[in-house]
Amino acid sequence: MTRATESRADITATVLALAAEATELQTRVAELRQSLVNVDERMSAIAATLRRLSPVES
Repeated sequence: MTRATESRADITATVLALAAEATELQTRVAELRQSLVNVDERMSAIAATLRRLSPVES
């Protein structure tokens, strides 16, 4: 292989590795966003339960 061919092969390998990593990161971001939605829903349910159990006195 010539230097130019090796360089192109290295660039191609790097691009493929970065694309694979980007896909993994996008998947992880989606998982974390869903986890945040789940936590928000649980917090809302707990807050509603607490409001019912101990009404605020005025």
